Amino acid sequence: MAKRSVSREDKPNVVLIGVDSLRYSHMSLYGYHRQTTPHIDRFAQGATVFENNFSPHIPTTSGYSSMFTGRDCFGTEIVALRHKGGLTPKVQTLAEILGKAGYATTCVGFKGNAASRGFQDYIQFPGWGSWVEGRSHKAENLNKATLPELERLAKQKKPFFLFLRHMDPHAPYLPPLPFDRMFYHGNECDPKNKSMKPAMTFKPFCDFFASWMPPGITDKEYVIAQYDGALAYMDSCMQVIFTAMETLGVLDNTIVVLNSDHGETLDDHDCYFDHHSIYDNILRTPLVIRYPAKVPAGLRVKGFTQHKDLVPTLLELIGLKTKIKFEGQSAMQLVRGEKPTLDSEFYITECTWMRKHGWRTPEWKLIVALEPDFHFKPPVELYNLVQDPEENHNVAEEQPDVVKLLRKRMEAFIARREKEQGITNPMLTQGAWHNHPEAGPAFKTSQQAYDTLHIGSIKQAVALQAKSRK
Repeated sequence: MAKRSVSREDKPNVVLIGVDSLRYSHMSLYGYHRQTTPHIDRFAQGATVFENNFSPHIPTTSGYSSMFTGRDCFGTEIVALRHKGGLTPKVQTLAEILGKAGYATTCVGFKGNAASRGFQDYIQFPGWGSWVEGRSHKAENLNKATLPELERLAKQKKPFFLFLRHMDPHAPYLPPLPFDRMFYHGNECDPKNKSMKPAMTFKPFCDFFASWMPPGITDKEYVIAQYDGALAYMDSCMQVIFTAMETLGVLDNTIVVLNSDHGETLDDHDCYFDHHSIYDNILRTPLVIRYPAKVPAGLRVKGFTQHKDLVPTLLELIGLKTKIKFEGQSAMQLVRGEKPTLDSEFYITECTWMRKHGWRTPEWKLIVALEPDFHFKPPVELYNLVQDPEENHNVAEEQPDVVKLLRKRMEAFIARREKEQGITNPMLTQGAWHNHPEAGPAFKTSQQAYDTLHIGSIKQAVALQAKSRK
């Protein structure tokens, strides 16, 4: 049977803006004291903002895999940055689903990653930088690649799905002038300031930091201001896309989504300007959906949502029915007030520079190490998210009954999902996830992890990302 052609009048377009390493709590949209996202803030006045959206499977590859498929890590079988092989053929991506429904699909800046399977067209742009190369115009590079494609897609009669992967909040933080000094006035190399010493003496990352931070850097507040400046720079460039969509006459018939693969660590938890760990500064991500025809303007949803809920939400908004069984649910149930929340407790994983998993509820966070980590953290961590929302006080030894209860709930969930999918938990089958097979299937000590893991330059960082695409 011939596939029915779909016109733009039949279905809305979809523009999904994915921002790498976007920390929701550093967006003025979510109450940050610095005005880092004024254009997004104004855009969101015509949208619905989700205040408790989570990326439970860290980092990039696993996060986007869930976002693009509506599946959890048992469904995607992906948990690691350096995932070996492609996305399992058992699942379909949003690009594949919409492509089969007659959409034109284009991916900007994410070619080759397992999660990006199924787009008809891929466009790349320079998204890295270094101190020697100078300030990074990442978002402008994205716009240069995107605007001609947006114009091409807007002229077609059929609807389109356009994915844009922004890299500005991802290290290295090198926003162009004047954003580099927008949030900082001082001497970043003041010898009296010792706040950068812990980061610059952390052997696994110190060489990488030296490749993009100012020589002699001493003040951590300067680096944080660079991150915030990168957000403000990206925000100003993002307005160019919004304006272009409006000028082309496609904005109001387009579902526009702003999301992130995960958050970012700055000076918290000793993880130093990166995005490993499963603390909430990494797990919680922004989510904004604008579509005037069906999504209310100015609504802020407090119920819990996850990346796995995005595809079911978009398919409902599009009006596209499928027989695919998702782990996620449509967040429109929360928008309409039919439910107060979706899954409020859930399984969390991380397989970047450490291999850990855990269980999060509205009150508690359990983190269990599957092997020793290079930060020498305890094997079990427990945090009361109500009394200690920044997760600074590990109460695992003080609350053994809570640890036991949460571990039991986590293990029951794992056993159920293993049975449903007919697989072993992928967190247990990621041998040499760190790309160091000589270290054995798992690190035996934190010292071994500390001595083995190392990122030395921008070039190596790009290579690590590239390895996640094979």
